[in-house]
Formats: sequence, structure tokens, C-alpha cells
Amino acid sequence: MATVWIPPLMRDLTHGQERVVVAGEKVRDLIEGLEARHPGLKARLLEDGELRRGLVLTVDGIASRQGLRHRVLPDSEIHFVPAIGGGKL
Repeated sequence: MATVWIPPLMRDLTHGQERVVVAGEKVRDLIEGLEARHPGLKARLLEDGELRRGLVLTVDGIASRQGLRHRVLPDSEIHFVPAIGGGKL
């Protein structure tokens, strides 16, 4: 099963767990599994069925361009990283 790292601002929904192990073939499946165990996570990760703006998805250390369709392996590590912004040039 894949390991999903939970961003600090979402850990209130996982009772402080920083990572959750969940089964699935694609990232979308993992999110459904997370929601079943920790209601409310899906709403924080998705908006209108897509990954929320301001979140970057990484699978095994690589930023994903496939998003929710990205295939995962049983030993994959998934991170939902809040994008960093701000500042002026």
C-alpha cells in the first residue's frame, strides 16, 4: 500500500498522523481511501473533482503532471505540497 504524507495544516483530520498508508492504483483511489478513514480530507485536497489550486502532487519525489490519474505502486510515497508563493520582483 502507498504511503501518503499529510500536510501539517490537514493533520487535524488525521489526529496528528503525518503519514497514512492506503491502497489504490491511482492517486484518485488513494484520496477515496483517505476519505473513508479520515472524513474531510477529500474536501481539503479536491475542488470540483480536481486537485485544489495551490497544491502540488508528488509521486515518489517527482512532481506529477498526471494529477489524480497518476498510477502508484504499492511502495509509492505521495506528497500533497502546498505551493509557495508571494513576494515581488
